[in-house]
Amino acid sequence: MSLADRLAQARLERTDLTPAGRTSRPQAPRPRRRADPFADLRRTVHVTLLESLGPKLYDSRLSQPELEQRVRTTLQEVLQAGQIPLTVTDRARIAQEIADDILGYGPVEPYLRDPEITEIMVNGPDQIYIERRGQIFPVDGRFADEAHLRRTIDKIVGRVGRRVDEASPMVDARLQDGSRVNAIIPPLAVDGSLLTIRKFAADPFEVDDLIQFGTLTREVAGVLATCVRGRLNILVSGGTGAGKTTTLNVLSGFIPPTERVVTIEDAAELQLHQDHVLRLESRPPNIEGKGEISIRQLVRNALRMRPDRIIVGEIRDAAALDMLQAMNVGHDGSICTVHANTPRDVLSRVETMVLMAGMDLPVKAIREQVSSAIDLIVQQARFPDGTRRITGVAEVRGLENDLIILQDLFRYDYAGGGLRWTGVFPAFREKLSRAGVHLDLDAFEGDAP
Repeated sequence: MSLADRLAQARLERTDLTPAGRTSRPQAPRPRRRADPFADLRRTVHVTLLESLGPKLYDSRLSQPELEQRVRTTLQEVLQAGQIPLTVTDRARIAQEIADDILGYGPVEPYLRDPEITEIMVNGPDQIYIERRGQIFPVDGRFADEAHLRRTIDKIVGRVGRRVDEASPMVDARLQDGSRVNAIIPPLAVDGSLLTIRKFAADPFEVDDLIQFGTLTREVAGVLATCVRGRLNILVSGGTGAGKTTTLNVLSGFIPPTERVVTIEDAAELQLHQDHVLRLESRPPNIEGKGEISIRQLVRNALRMRPDRIIVGEIRDAAALDMLQAMNVGHDGSICTVHANTPRDVLSRVETMVLMAGMDLPVKAIREQVSSAIDLIVQQARFPDGTRRITGVAEVRGLENDLIILQDLFRYDYAGGGLRWTGVFPAFREKLSRAGVHLDLDAFEGDAP
């Protein structure tokens, strides 16, 4: 670099200062929109199609297959009437995109149909990412503009009775297949509306699938199955996307079919195979700020429904107090998830959430509740390669000198891979025996360090 160039660069660096005197950090450039040679054609065909079909799109007497067939037939007629030279491939692609926009959710519809995609992330109209096999990739799909993205978001949330606007710029909802949706729009989303869809597995994973994936070993799966049948209270812990809900769903599969199970979730995702299952879902407030039904209210109501088990999709607020009380007054065998990075963090999180109830309980009383209610913590993590692993299984052994005693039973061996027994036998064997369940100790042999 020449002297003149260095002087010019120095002048730029001196002038690029924030009011506080610090060099401002440049923002990452937004991806440049690629020109779409068929944009005008697509828009014209779309409008003509809507004018042609009109109210038929909303005719409740038409089944979904009949509506789809009518849209596709009319679409082909409009394309042919335009007498625009198109290859067979381009014609089919444009027809599919317009059909997806009218009948489905526009550019994200193909990714919703792909069974290998687990998450769809829309970062404004020009950028879509997907998650496949635990890895995140950018894709070519994009929306025509911000208005197109907003219409798609409105369609998604409108079908489940929700709305999103400047007065209520955030919304959680779910699609008809159970997929979880989060949307946030300007002014909160600075660079355009954001849409995140966590897809719902039509065929949920079972324990053999998790063993095959390496999430846990067959021996640990056997121990967890015994703990569920023996009515131990279990918390599944981990970060966002660690696979907590999948593990919770697998553990719930070990519940005997004769028991009455109540599930409580923000967005109903669990897929229990038992016959006697009652599914409850919380409800956010309406535009006037009224009508909210919280997880805590549902937990309280579940206690009046004569449940054998209560399964909460995620504990994140004062509902922790009601859940602990339920576990301590005879509703053993409950399973919940919580966001935390370690089993010790789980206990701190639960304490904090209990304090959110505003009951002004002393810390010792809270810890007594926690130590007597929770039997087992299953820790899960998402690894850099996208795989999900159970990294620890810890037993809660009670309270000693105002400190909750935790004992690791299994711990992930990062050097050798896989869960390993720590050499400690569980103290809950007596509780399992009282429940008439035998714990096979073979899983606690041979792997100790």
